[in-house]
Amino acid sequence: MEAGKLYDAHYFRHGCGRPYQRDAEWLQFFDRIAERIIQTIAPRTVLDVGCAMGFLVEALRRRGVEAYGLDISEYAISQVHPDIRPYCWVGSATEPLPQRYDLIVCLEVLEHLPPAETEQAVANLCHHTDDLLFSSTPLDYQEPTHFNVQPPEYWTELFARYGFIRDVAYDTTWLTPWARRFRRTREPLSRLVAAYEARLWRLEAENWALRSALLQNREAMARLEGENQALQTEVVQLRAQMQALRRSLTWRATEPIRRVWAVVRRPGQGRGTG
Repeated sequence: MEAGKLYDAHYFRHGCGRPYQRDAEWLQFFDRIAERIIQTIAPRTVLDVGCAMGFLVEALRRRGVEAYGLDISEYAISQVHPDIRPYCWVGSATEPLPQRYDLIVCLEVLEHLPPAETEQAVANLCHHTDDLLFSSTPLDYQEPTHFNVQPPEYWTELFARYGFIRDVAYDTTWLTPWARRFRRTREPLSRLVAAYEARLWRLEAENWALRSALLQNREAMARLEGENQALQTEVVQLRAQMQALRRSLTWRATEPIRRVWAVVRRPGQGRGTG
């Protein structure tokens, strides 16, 4: 089956979590991505590889960015807004692109390619930009069209073959936990190692701080549990004392009544009949 035919109307209704269609939720989602791209990267030209119905292209163009998109699905491209349709086309990530771009965005796309085509796609994208915003799920093996689900280090190594190194100073967690920004670099190895070491040190320091806080919390919980057990024991003792006190007071309070009753019930002391 031709690859593009997999991504038909049925796929977009049922294969994307919630129906992938032009609605307020999807438009707002891509609006937020467009805003973040402009604020943190500020590209003049952008290509969205795997643009589907062109929502990100639309959001970027509405903000003055010269944005384009391509997708292998004829159905998806047919659903692009008429105003944006001239800037989107049916195509594959493995095919030559018409120009270079300040930024190429590729979000949850390359896992849909067979492994044999993956490196060809990466090489093609790297040839047409110096900056890539990339995300590919390392977890979703259940989606039938995910032919090449890989962990983040697989993609990091693959992009590194073409001179693209992860920008560890750029926080991509606003996109997905596994997103990466890959940038072409000509930095010497020593500079790259220093950047990675700085990032690793911050993560290690954070990890140590969290572990320390966790241990302190566990010690505090252990103390509180001990104090709670002592209080429960004290409550049991106080209840026992109260019960004993109540019994003692009741006995004393009713002693006069018991004495009267004892007198009344003596033999021969009953009232006569005259």
